[in-house]
Amino acid sequence: MRKLIVQQWVTADAIAAEEDGGLGFVSGEPFSEEDTSAFKADLMGFIDSVDTMVLGATTYRQNRDYWPQAEDQGEYGEKLNRLAKVVASSTLDEAPWGDFPAATVTRDPVETIRGLKEQPGRDLWLWGSLTLLRTLQEAGVVDEYRMLLCPTTRGTGRRLFEDRQDLRLLEATAYDNGVALLRYGGGDR
Repeated sequence: MRKLIVQQWVTADAIAAEEDGGLGFVSGEPFSEEDTSAFKADLMGFIDSVDTMVLGATTYRQNRDYWPQAEDQGEYGEKLNRLAKVVASSTLDEAPWGDFPAATVTRDPVETIRGLKEQPGRDLWLWGSLTLLRTLQEAGVVDEYRMLLCPTTRGTGRRLFEDRQDLRLLEATAYDNGVALLRYGGGDR
């Protein structure tokens, strides 16, 4: 069975989005073709382990005009753009992605995720989309959290978790760029 993996950039105080929705704390990108770091290798390994990206409508709108033309993101950007995409939205009827195949729009993300998890393929990647994350957490369909912990704090903003989550540590890796990867198995309420 496929897994739904949440990958989020977070600060050391678990902020996943600044008050304005921005991610000014993110470090470690973009990737140059000459970059041979373990950090890049691990992120490339992750993107190779998924075949579907799941986004909320706001995250989709924030990224649809950048990523399809993001040549500065090299191989990572190419792979990201080629992923199948699902956008959860109650208002969008279509979700184009530049010259790449358009995303599928779903009005019922929980049932869509459950259905996708039953199909053959690689894992699913929830990207950003904190409001959608809350819905999927509540429904119990999140299998893993991959937190890319940036070496900074913000104090205020939107947190990755709004309520109690009991998580199981799967991996903790520190990188030379100051980012740490923390992988956890899905939480129980």
